[in-house]
Amino acid sequence: MNYWLLKTEPSSFSIEDLAAAPHKTTSWTGVRNYQARNLIRDQIHKGDEAFLYHSSSEHTGIVGIVRVVRGAYPDPSAFDRRDPHYDPAGSARAPRWYTFDVRLARRFKRMIGLDELRTHAADALAGMLLLRAGNRLSVTPVERAHWRFILKLE
Repeated sequence: MNYWLLKTEPSSFSIEDLAAAPHKTTSWTGVRNYQARNLIRDQIHKGDEAFLYHSSSEHTGIVGIVRVVRGAYPDPSAFDRRDPHYDPAGSARAPRWYTFDVRLARRFKRMIGLDELRTHAADALAGMLLLRAGNRLSVTPVERAHWRFILKLE
């Protein structure tokens, strides 16, 4: 099993939205970064788990855990002309963008904020991609040791 961190803007899609979705499941559509796309296409698999991270809001941090219930497949939003993530350069025969499905495993009792995570950047969370300056990827791998440490913070 691999571990991940998925960033989402709560004004667009929050943990509350996921909890309200049918079967508490959704497709992780709209990723339009090639590095993140490669992770989705090549490394994220059914059974993997991910921290759900609220970003670009007043309070940012990890709010829960999701489980991957379906591995990578072409992102249908890339083919939908009405979707803001439409990509006219892609095609069903040669998709450029991929998605995967996640189900809410559980909400955290409290948000583990970015500031709290940063207090451990020099020791237990050293090297965590989320804490690197300039990292803006919406999908990042999480090392097993980092995963376990963050679970203890809750």
